Parts: sequence; C-alpha cells; structure tokens
Amino acid sequence: MTSQTITAAASGTWKLGDLTVNRIGFGAMRLTQHGEAFAADAVPRDRDQAISVLRRAVELGVNHIDTAAFYFSSLRCANELINQALAPYPDDLVITTKVGPGRDPSGQWLPHATPEQLRGQVEENLRQLGRDHLDVVNLRIVGTDSIAERFGALAELREAGLIRHLGLSNIRPHHLAEAQTIAPVVCVQNMYGIGASPEQKEFMGICGGQRIAFVPFYSIAGTGRTAGATTDHSPEVHAIARAHGVSAAQIRLAWTLHQGPHVLAIPGTGDLDHLAQNVAVGSLRLSVEELSALDPLHHETA
Repeated sequence: MTSQTITAAASGTWKLGDLTVNRIGFGAMRLTQHGEAFAADAVPRDRDQAISVLRRAVELGVNHIDTAAFYFSSLRCANELINQALAPYPDDLVITTKVGPGRDPSGQWLPHATPEQLRGQVEENLRQLGRDHLDVVNLRIVGTDSIAERFGALAELREAGLIRHLGLSNIRPHHLAEAQTIAPVVCVQNMYGIGASPEQKEFMGICGGQRIAFVPFYSIAGTGRTAGATTDHSPEVHAIARAHGVSAAQIRLAWTLHQGPHVLAIPGTGDLDHLAQNVAVGSLRLSVEELSALDPLHHETA
C-alpha cells in the first residue's frame, strides 16, 4: 500500500464518550493560512485547496476533526470551511472544538472567556459549523487556577443539549480531578511529543488509566509550535526515518501513537500530500529497539 491508499482505520480506534473515532484525526489550525498560525501577516490559504484537503481527509477515513472558532485568518475561518466542505456531515464524523480563548475580528487575542461568555463561544461554533449541538467541547485554559466555574458553565450547556461531551486542554492533573467532580471528561488535549517531560508522560498515563483519550498537540511541530513542523530532529529520529523510508515528522507522529491505545493524533496541514503522509503513519510500526532509541530523547527539554 502507498501513503495515498492507507486510511485512518490503520491507526485503530478509541472512544470519545460514546463516539468511536480513528486514532489519526485532523487538526484545522493550519487550514486557514500559509505559514505560522495566528500571524498577523499570514497569507490566507486558497479556499478550494482547503476544501479539497478536508474532503480528502474524510475519504481517507478521518472521522475526528479538531477545530475552534478562533482558527481564522484574514479571509478564512476553519469552522466555515469545514461546514462548506463536509455538510451535510457524515454520521460517523466527530467534530471537536475548543472554547476559552477568543480573538477579535482583527485577529488580536482577547482575555479568556468568563463563565458567562462561554455560552456565546459555544453558540458561535454552532453557527459557524451549522450544527444544533457540538460533539465534543474542550475548555482550554492558561494557568493553574480553579476551572470549576468555567467547566460548570459548560456542564450546564451539556445538560441543555448544546454539547454532547466535554474535554479539557492545556491542563494539569489537578484540573482534571476538579472537572471530574462536575461532569465526565472524555479527553485531555495537551502539548506532547518527543522531548516532553516525565511529568507530562505521567499525566498521559493517568489519562490512560481512567480511559480518557489523550490528544497531543504539537506532536510534530515540537518547539516550532504554531510556526509548524520542527526541523530540529535528533540523529536517532533521522536514522529511524531512513530505515523506514519515511520523513522525520512521520516518525515523531508514529512515536506519539505508540505511547498508548488511548493516545489520538490530530496533525494539521493544508497540503494534500502531507495529509496522506500523516494518515499513513497509522500503519507505521516501530520496533521495541527503535522505541528504546527514542525514549531517552523523551527526557530532553521540550
């Protein structure tokens, strides 16, 4: 099989609550522009190209798309692209969005939403996506303060039927414990990949023990973060990539998927070839020796 024919089903499945998804999904952050996400001078991506990537992702078996209302460039909005490309939505497609951060029409970041403002953010996502409910909503936070009021506000929207399942993003273990006293948590979305800290690995394990999906972001980008895939690959990563005839980025993504059956992946791209390569990683199997060679890198500074 070639990377153009391998589907997301090769990655296996996991459940977000009662929703089954393939472990390789798609992140929409890079879909709206070329270059660095959220950059003021980012060049908007061609609309037809973005729509083609979304449709091809679904054709390749991707049934988990991660997005947000604050994913937009000067001319493109990720949610509206998803709506245009994929509505009416396939029955098995799970769209995960996040709330908390916000940007004004010029793209400037706003203070994170108060509990009272979260309903407006949820309704904005509903409107842009053309949905009457959201499959999964992650509360994304910054800092270590209590999330009880904000998560409680989302739990009320879940009870009202606007949200099916709840998750958390950019959190620490005490946030998860606090949220679980309020409502069930189906996923944790945190930065993770080769170079992550032992504490991050421990938290990933905690999620697995509770059968909560762990959804890394920047697993390919690494220190590049919003700028895109890192080029700072170790000799070990390059050597294993050569042995498999794949890119270093694919090895980084494969390593992430090997961390546990509850670990999902949401690599993003606006390029059809990169999309096929990302999906194909679901069939890439690393040996025990290869994983051992990469594990010491896990304790380097991210």
